[in-house]
Amino acid sequence: MKKEFGLGQNKRIIWILISVIIALSLLLIYLLAIRPAISGYIINAQNQGYAAAVISIMQQAVTCQTVPLTFGNQTINLIAIECLQQPQVNLQG
Repeated sequence: MKKEFGLGQNKRIIWILISVIIALSLLLIYLLAIRPAISGYIINAQNQGYAAAVISIMQQAVTCQTVPLTFGNQTINLIAIECLQQPQVNLQG
């Protein structure tokens, strides 16, 4: 006995194929458009944070006070070199 495809079986196959095409289209849209946009936003935010940290350190260092930088369990103190090269005042005068 040969089983023939009825009209209902054809509709079912068409809906399955349409569903697969839609799923693949959504995946491509995500991979080619949405994911790069999210990555770009994250990279931009990271760069802004980096710039804000550097500006903050520079603003503190130019006041001729030490700026402590801590990473893990290690701390170093920074100071602007211009603060160390200030002209000497002659008191014998």
